[in-house]
Amino acid sequence: MEAYSDFAYVYDIFMDNTPYEKWGGFVLDRLRRAGIEDGILLDLGCGTGNMTELLADAGYDMIGVDLSEEMLNVAMEKRACSGHEILYLAQDMREFELYGTVRAVVCFCDSLNYLLEEEELAQCFQLVNNYLDPGGLFIFDFNTVYKYETVIGDATIAENRDNCSFIWENFYDSEDQINEYDLTVFVEEDQKEGLYRRFTETHYQRGYRLDQIRRLLEESGLAFVEALDADTMQEVTEKSERIFCIASEHGKCGTGEAK
Repeated sequence: MEAYSDFAYVYDIFMDNTPYEKWGGFVLDRLRRAGIEDGILLDLGCGTGNMTELLADAGYDMIGVDLSEEMLNVAMEKRACSGHEILYLAQDMREFELYGTVRAVVCFCDSLNYLLEEEELAQCFQLVNNYLDPGGLFIFDFNTVYKYETVIGDATIAENRDNCSFIWENFYDSEDQINEYDLTVFVEEDQKEGLYRRFTETHYQRGYRLDQIRRLLEESGLAFVEALDADTMQEVTEKSERIFCIASEHGKCGTGEAK
C-alpha cells in the first residue's frame, strides 16, 4: 500500500476536476436522511482534506485519517486557513485507532482501491463497524474492475498545467485485477531559467465488484444499505466505473466506547 509523497504537494492541482461538491452533497443528503445532522465523523483516507473540510463546513466535528504524512501536511495547511478544528491522524486504514465511536465514516476518491487483498478490506470494514455508533453509517466509493480493465487499463494519460505537468502510465494485470500506475511529474522550480524538477511515484490499486464489496461488508458485521453509480446516481450497471456504497453499523446496542 503506497503512500503519496512528493505527488501530495501537487495532488490538488491535477485533481481540480474531481467533483467534491457533488460527492459531498450526496454524503450530506444520506447523513441527514439518517438523522445524522451533527457530531463526530471520520474521513478515512482523507488525503489533502477536501472532503474533510467540506463536511466541517457543514457543521460536523471531523477526524481525518491518512497513511501519507505529506498529504496530511497539505490538509493541515487548509485547516490553518479555514480555522476548523479538525483532528488529523497519520494511520493505516487497515489498523486505525480512535478514542471512541463516531456517527459516520466516509471514504472517497477510491481510497479503498489501495487495499489489494480482500483480507485487507475485511480488516478495514471490521474496524469501521467497531468504531461506528449504533446505527451509524459508512459511506464510501470504489473503482470497479470494469474501469481498470476497460477504461484506464494500459492507457497513458498526460496533462499540463501552468507550472507543472504529469504523465500517468497504467499497466493492468487482469489475472490479479490490479492496476499499476506510474506517475512522472514535472514541477517548475525556476521560471526564469525554465528549470523543472522531475519525480516519479508508483501506485497500485485493485478493482472490485459490487458483489465482492457487499459480501465483505456483511462478513465484517456491517449491514449493506444501498449502492449507486457515482456518475449517473442511478442503479449500478455492469459498466459502472465508480460506485457509491452505503452500509450501516450492525450488532451494537446502546452507546459507549468502541469495543
